[in-house]
Amino acid sequence: MTTPVSDAPLNHWVLTLSCLDGPGIVHAISGAIVAARGNITESQQFASTDTGRFFMRLQIESAANRQEFEAALAPVTSRRNMLWHLDEVGRPLRTLVLASVAGHCVNDLLFRQHAGQLPIHIPLVLSNHETLRELVEFYRVPFRSQTISSSDDKRRFEHTLLAAVVELDIEVVVLARYMQILSPEVCAALTGRCINIHHSFLPGFKGANPYRQAHARGVKLIGATAHFVTSDLDEGPIIEQNVVRVDHSRDVAELVAIGQDEESRTLSQAVKWFAERRVLQDGARTIIFR
Repeated sequence: MTTPVSDAPLNHWVLTLSCLDGPGIVHAISGAIVAARGNITESQQFASTDTGRFFMRLQIESAANRQEFEAALAPVTSRRNMLWHLDEVGRPLRTLVLASVAGHCVNDLLFRQHAGQLPIHIPLVLSNHETLRELVEFYRVPFRSQTISSSDDKRRFEHTLLAAVVELDIEVVVLARYMQILSPEVCAALTGRCINIHHSFLPGFKGANPYRQAHARGVKLIGATAHFVTSDLDEGPIIEQNVVRVDHSRDVAELVAIGQDEESRTLSQAVKWFAERRVLQDGARTIIFR
């Protein structure tokens, strides 16, 4: 006698988890997935010898709905005191973009969203300048600007930001060359879901015209770093970095163009990994399941 094959539609889940490392974790999770009528289609894991924590990302096909799947996982996640998250594979992450006047990162995010290359949905670009309105509205994305010229303006802008996060059910905020420092209160409210991009040089150049400073010093490497935002300026856990070699033949305009390409590419990659639930935090660093 053959067992009837279920014709129930399959859900494709992505499960991420972390807990204190120890024996039997993979076996326990696998058993829970079997109990949820699941089949593992992708699996990655990592045990950190620095923090003693275990990290895992799985993609699972299952006829179980979310409630059934979570019920099957509950005994294991509770017993192991796991931090875990269950989502649908490929679901567009609701993303708010912060911008100022530079358009390269904003344009790259909007284009990749439009082309289906990033699993995100951008319901709003919020800026402290009007400069990018035409660019953003070309992609039929809502744009809003509020000038920041005083501390009161900054407080009002950040109030608008946090209100939009709640109103639009935002899951990640992306600073696409947004040239304002977020207050500690905003950083705390967006912990673990706010990504920034900045140029990277050795040595580091601060202030105006960093590419001109780099040219004057004859740098041989320029690049970009995408990281989580914390109240410690530019010191949040790093998600992605890229570098490109340059030489004396490059003028300032060429360095700017090369640097902007690296910034755009690096930020989009970081956002993609985050949206695909491939980024897990391990203290001050990240685990990236590529």
